[in-house]
Amino acid sequence: MTRFCLLAGVALAACAYLAVDTTATDPQPPKYTIANTVNSFDLDKIEPTEAGYQYWFADKTFAEGKTLKLSVVKPNSASHPPHVHEEDEFFFVLEGTAEFHLAGETATGGPMTSFYCPSGISHGIRNIGDTELRYLVIKKYPLEK
Repeated sequence: MTRFCLLAGVALAACAYLAVDTTATDPQPPKYTIANTVNSFDLDKIEPTEAGYQYWFADKTFAEGKTLKLSVVKPNSASHPPHVHEEDEFFFVLEGTAEFHLAGETATGGPMTSFYCPSGISHGIRNIGDTELRYLVIKKYPLEK
């Protein structure tokens, strides 16, 4: 669990890469405190998916669109088929074996492997192993106006 928390912290730091102009439309910037900036995994707060579950360490309302999500996918499954969206995205594998799809090509990777999904390009990730795939999703959503 300590390794998992360390990796989650490292991945959250990577969110800085995804930062864009975050000029808020709200005159009051968010107030961050130790109480709302530390998020420990809580099984009671997971969101089930068809292929497993997800847990938001930071959802898009928390840090001006910057997000950090844990996705857990059962063996030989995917949360969804390859897709396209306007935001860049990173996947960081914690456990298991992933097959990454990008623009019709595939690559595989295990723990400590990252995959980058550029904006506007078809991409996806699926579990090709016999154990759960656990990976972090790091993404920056545009601010809603």
